[in-house]
This record gives sequence, C-alpha cells and structure tokens, in this order.
Amino acid sequence: MKIHAILNAEGGTLRTMDLDALRQELTDEFGLHGHSVETEILKGSEIGAAIERAAGREDIDVLLVGGGDGTVSSAAEALMNKKVALGILPAGTMNLFARTLQLPQQLDAAIAALADGVVTEVDIATVNGKPFVHQFAVGVHARMVRMRDRLNYRSRIGKMIASTRAILTTLYRLPIVEVEVQIEGQARRMRTPALAISNNLYGEGHLPYADDPRGGVLGIYICRTRDRLAVARLTLAILFGSWRNNPSLDVYTAQRVVFDYRHKRRKNRAVRDGELEEVALTSEVVLHPKALRALVPREATYLEKSGESAVPEADLAASAN
Repeated sequence: MKIHAILNAEGGTLRTMDLDALRQELTDEFGLHGHSVETEILKGSEIGAAIERAAGREDIDVLLVGGGDGTVSSAAEALMNKKVALGILPAGTMNLFARTLQLPQQLDAAIAALADGVVTEVDIATVNGKPFVHQFAVGVHARMVRMRDRLNYRSRIGKMIASTRAILTTLYRLPIVEVEVQIEGQARRMRTPALAISNNLYGEGHLPYADDPRGGVLGIYICRTRDRLAVARLTLAILFGSWRNNPSLDVYTAQRVVFDYRHKRRKNRAVRDGELEEVALTSEVVLHPKALRALVPREATYLEKSGESAVPEADLAASAN
C-alpha cells in the first residue's frame, strides 16, 4: 500500500516529540511490511488544506493522520465515501475513535499495528450533513467545552486540568436545553441538561467510546434529571463506563434522530467530535453504515465478530492444507 502521512506539529502529544524521528519510524515500520510512506509535518493552520488535497488523490491507499481529535475528525470528514482509507496515530488527549478501532494507545505500538493492519469499512454519522466519528452533544458537554476553551493550556495535562475546572463550573450552573427529539418518527419534547448522540453505542467498563465501529446504530443518551448532584454522578458514570443502569439516563438506539429547537430564541451550541459549533434550528443526525474505510489492527475483535477474517491469508492457506 501507499500511505500518505500528515503530522500536526501543534496537535496533541506530537507537540513535544521529535517528528523527524517519528517520520523515519513510519518509513521503517511500514517498509518492513512492503508499504511506502510519504510524510508531511505541518502547522495546525495547514492541516485542513493538506487533508483535502490528500483525500482527493487517486494514487494513495491510506491517509494516516497524527494529531489531536480535531485532526482525526477532519480527516474522517474528508474521507467519507472515498476509496482512500483513514489511518490514525493516537496522539490526542482521549483518542476515543482510535480506541473504538482498537488501536494501541502508545504510538510505537500503534504504528506497528497499523503497518501490519488491514483496511475495512466502519460506520460514520452526520449531523445536517456534517460527519462525525465519535459524538454530537448539546447541553452540559457544549458548555463545558466552551468554558474550557476560554482557559489557557499548552499541554495534555493542562488541557485535562482545564477540562476538570470547566466540568465543575458547568455542573454548578447547569444549562437547560429545551428541545423536541424525534427518534424513529416518535416525538418527545423535553427540558434536559444534556443530550448526546454517539456513532454506535458506547461500551461498558471504560471511557465513553463504542466497542464496535460497525454496530449500525446511533447511541442516544438523554439526561432525565436537573439535580446537580445526580448530574455529577451521571457524568462520572459515563466517564467510567457504568452508565447502563443509571436511573438518571435514558438510552435509545436508532439510525436517525431529529432535534427541533424552533421555540428557542437564543443560539444553539453543540459539540461535534470535541469541536464547539453553532447548530441550526433543526438538527438531523443520521448513521451511515460502513461509509468510511479505515486501516485497523489485524487482530481487532470486531473483524471476527462480523465474519471478516482477522487471520493473515497465508495462515488461512496453511490451515486449509
């Protein structure tokens, strides 16, 4: 395969790394498996245009991106329904979509897994046509990101500290979202502090990310209480993967959801894959099964679950003889 790598020199853990050494490691590791790699090391302001250029190329098989969650989301957006596959170097703070794909969180291990990986098709979701690979949320999460972004931080630890301060402030002054939610045609009007939709249902026992990137459903999570303490407990439950039986949370699955904020006069803010943005009076969220090609570890368990072999072809041939 021919891989084009884009490294965000200002994104995630790459800010403090020797990127020339990382470039050489990519060349060497992928070369061991018969692949070629060309690598661009760019400033954050240059990443968007570089991703668009690479996504339109017909002479590469994989676009490998390294940086924060925003870099990964931008690449997934550009590659939706394209022949070029997405590869991820987990260099962000949480790396939630990389975790869904079962990529190792250490860069050296992730590079080795990708170099020996396989290309498969995974789900992606859109809100009003804009793709996301992890989550779209309104309410608590949107306010938390808005407040976090007002704080100054220059490192991964600094971002985590800023996030903690923002969460505590947001829980003290809970936002209330007035919205009508239509799930598979059934409408429900509500006032809630938090509403989120994930690309596939979150797994249990870990951070909030999906266990199966090809599950074929949206996960819908609606907070049913406005009590600060209960919302705080729910936040912790979601972070630690113990949300399933929480009495403060309603959970649904669907392939299409519509939010209607038409009765609200103020601007609506939402978070799409960690990035704050304004949303329209109506938001339509749709799941697109297997609309994104991705380079994933050969041993990923969801490949076996779906009947797609995770065993190298040479081994299969040997076992048949």
